[in-house]
Amino acid sequence: MRILVLGRTGYLGAHVVDRLRALPGARVFDGGRSPDADFGVDLAADRPERLAGVIAAAAPDAVVNCAGATGGDAVTLAEVNARGPAVLCAALREAAPRARLVHLGSAAEYGPGEPDSRVTESAATRPITPYGATKLAGTVAVTSSGLDGVVLRVGNPVGPGAPPSGLPGRIAALLRDAGADPDAVLRLGDLSAHRDFIDVRDVAHAVALAVTAPGPLPPVLNIGAGSAVPVRELVRVLADRAGFRGRIEEDADGSARSAQVSWQCSDITAADEALGWRPVHGLGDTLATLWAATAAAGSRTP
Repeated sequence: MRILVLGRTGYLGAHVVDRLRALPGARVFDGGRSPDADFGVDLAADRPERLAGVIAAAAPDAVVNCAGATGGDAVTLAEVNARGPAVLCAALREAAPRARLVHLGSAAEYGPGEPDSRVTESAATRPITPYGATKLAGTVAVTSSGLDGVVLRVGNPVGPGAPPSGLPGRIAALLRDAGADPDAVLRLGDLSAHRDFIDVRDVAHAVALAVTAPGPLPPVLNIGAGSAVPVRELVRVLADRAGFRGRIEEDADGSARSAQVSWQCSDITAADEALGWRPVHGLGDTLATLWAATAAAGSRTP
């Protein structure tokens, strides 16, 4: 089975490639802007005709799109998250119309959730940020393409290698830098929001199942832990794991997004039914591996 992965150098993409390479008989190729990529691909700039030529050369049985932007201005987000999937679908219809497409979406597409409830795939999508809106546009491009495609709507991924651009990775890096100094102070924003944190390794497993599942799949599947955890709890567990002895100061007015989206939690029943997938890593295990990787990276820094 030939699998083309776009976005291999990103956080999710790196874990996905590792998981796919472990599949029996899989030949995994990567497409991206990196000079060492197997195939040169830039979803933000390539024309459909050029990308179709690349896909024809790769001759994939499946394509996994992990490429995405989480930060930057609205133009950057739209180019990568909205235009990218649309161009990819156009190229696949031309060059590999029978290939399975697995696209990584985001729970941010749903917008604010109702406290103490889990959102299903049929729920209304009401994104309130440019990121959520552009990811939703990418999802619509895939689900309306007529291809054999599925969108995995991922919750808040966390685990080894989490980048400092996201909250878990940033907190882990701050704790590492603080060390055991009892006078250290971590000044953070509002930590009252609840998020559905999902281990990045469980996400990679879901991708592998979606790539190899027989027959058509539902157009959208939620991939999360199926439970909402207070962000404050995640910070506390990480601080305990790090042996942090200082003080954490929380600014209740410091995060506009937390105030707008105070609750996110996904119903993952459909992924269980369609893929036989359930998360296997608990939050304690996930944060332990995040801290171990962060501490190890710090020890290698001159």
